[in-house]
Amino acid sequence: QVQLVESGGGLVQAGGSLRLSCVASGRIFSINIMGWYRQAPGKQRELVAYITTGGSRNYADSVKGRFAVYRYNVANTAYLQMNSLKPDDTAVYYCYAHDSTNGSDYWGQGTQVTVSS
Repeated sequence: QVQLVESGGGLVQAGGSLRLSCVASGRIFSINIMGWYRQAPGKQRELVAYITTGGSRNYADSVKGRFAVYRYNVANTAYLQMNSLKPDDTAVYYCYAHDSTNGSDYWGQGTQVTVSS
């Protein structure tokens, strides 16, 4: 099992920045992907960004050039740096981890990000 604890959400004005953190515990040695999804009211959960153990990154088109995902393996922590935030970025953001040994996916509890216009 893997446990994920997120922090860093909040209220920010359009154009501002926030940084989300996600700390993993448990079977952390088997995690090969960590990332972030988000879900806005009335919409499906969507991928925001992820990073692999090898350092490969992938971003949703809507956040490219504005968001950056980092992972510090020693600290078992992933970060999502969000810049130039827009009202459309308002959502609950969920940390995500994938266990390559058994194919399991794990989720954090979610943190609210609200961007005011």
